[in-house]
Amino acid sequence: MSRNRFIESLLFPKPRLDEDGLRRSMAGKTILITGASSGIGEKLAYLLGRTDACLVLVARRMDKLEAIREAIASQGGKVSVYAADLREESELDALSAWLRERPQGLDIVFSNAGKSIRRPVMESLDRFHDFQRTMAVNYFAPVRLLLAVLPELERRRGHIVNVSTINASLIPFPYWAAYQASKSAFDTWLRAAAPELNARGIRVTSCYLPLVRTPMIEPTAAYRKLPAMSPEHAARWIAAAVLANRRTIAPWWLPPGQLASLIGRGLWEWAMPHLLRRREGE
Repeated sequence: MSRNRFIESLLFPKPRLDEDGLRRSMAGKTILITGASSGIGEKLAYLLGRTDACLVLVARRMDKLEAIREAIASQGGKVSVYAADLREESELDALSAWLRERPQGLDIVFSNAGKSIRRPVMESLDRFHDFQRTMAVNYFAPVRLLLAVLPELERRRGHIVNVSTINASLIPFPYWAAYQASKSAFDTWLRAAAPELNARGIRVTSCYLPLVRTPMIEPTAAYRKLPAMSPEHAARWIAAAVLANRRTIAPWWLPPGQLASLIGRGLWEWAMPHLLRRREGE
């Protein structure tokens, strides 16, 4: 076993997923997965496609969606696909209208679509659009979509699953201001809304994932050698949490990390500028 594989086995123990129980739980339900054309969303689609659920897969790339639909349908799965750029309000509104008109209704929403960007603030002075696009995908789109489907989720006592990141619970890192702000915004919105939704019979699960080896992290060279969870592992972890009706899931080591973020904030904010000056001076 390689060093990274060993570390990953310690950091990300494989979840126990009762696939028979998952099939029984998902039978007859309609499930929406955003960001379904690659990464975690794609693996969730293949995993849930083995149940008797009716999947609705949403992403920008219709060619990828069609390939996934054909693969799942060839195994007897039921899949509909819808291509939409969630940054565009008109396309998001059209998707919402289409979902409301579907006779099958809607039972579970996996809010998985996301946009990541790593860029120093001083290199973003003429790139305000980076912040707009990141907020559009990671915050405004899921809020707008959920507001459109909440009446149906209430009627069917549905479930909202937010595929989030551990960064929403840890001290912010330099160069990730746009990404971390947008992910934290939706995480806070959903946690604030959850008691209201629970009172109306809508369940909410927040999944705080570590680094996952998806196409989204490929542009960051430093991540290629770091321990990371596989998207298949992440999909099974999320499915196990939904089956168990968990409110949150997170790596076992996140609580100590949160405590360290709280206690060590002063030291971090003192030391980080020195480290960045040294790095930028190299």
